[in-house]
Amino acid sequence: MSDVLAFAGVSVVRGGKYLLNEVDWEVEEGQRWVVLGPNGAGKTTLIQVAAGRMHPTAGVAGVLSEVLGAVDVFELRPRVGLASAALAERIPPGERVRDVVVTASYGVVGRWRETYERMDEGRALELLEALGAAHLANRTFGTLSEGERKRVQIARALMTDPELLLLDEPGAGLDLGGREDLVARLGEIAGDIEAPALVLITHHVEEIPPNFTDVLLLREGKVVAQGPIEITLTAENLSAAFGMPLVLDRHGDRYSARADVRERV
Repeated sequence: MSDVLAFAGVSVVRGGKYLLNEVDWEVEEGQRWVVLGPNGAGKTTLIQVAAGRMHPTAGVAGVLSEVLGAVDVFELRPRVGLASAALAERIPPGERVRDVVVTASYGVVGRWRETYERMDEGRALELLEALGAAHLANRTFGTLSEGERKRVQIARALMTDPELLLLDEPGAGLDLGGREDLVARLGEIAGDIEAPALVLITHHVEEIPPNFTDVLLLREGKVVAQGPIEITLTAENLSAAFGMPLVLDRHGDRYSARADVRERV
């Protein structure tokens, strides 16, 4: 198994409800995937399985050439960079930003008695600089705006030089300026051939950064469509995923969508 992610018939069932239903999906090195769908589509569950933080109820989930259920997930997880709201909630509000990033080296949240090499400290600052957040290094996490927190979380996710980067709704809660700044920075990461394989979850096509290669559309835990973004992200597929007629527009390397009012007449 050489794919970064290789899901075969993956289902996740909780309380008798299918959160994911027989999902087949492969992510290869160098690909940049966006996962789209409404609330309850199964997007976050998909990311949790991909991060090795949830096991499927049925099917086979391959992550970085390992199979969940047959690998020590505590050895696997450091190879996967994850930024999510759930992880952000675990970060102590009084933690210095530079420590929020550097503690990823040990896979912990909240610095205690660990010691870090100067190389680790330097890498943390370099990542913050790349994400326009170096000036926040000595601030505490609890004092940051939502946009600043997102950038710090992504720096943390990159700290271990992961083979796979997973971003769960990084644009959620941002204002227009914050969203556009983040989208531009993610576009730069996606365009870097040295960057890891990347999966980004969002509800909004407007949040798809440049240089993304593929799209997966989900609805009620099932795959609606998947494949190269140029041919798969269509008004028809988007409408099927969100359960309403939509118009999709492209503006250079960005997208926008709105309801198709003609269908309501």
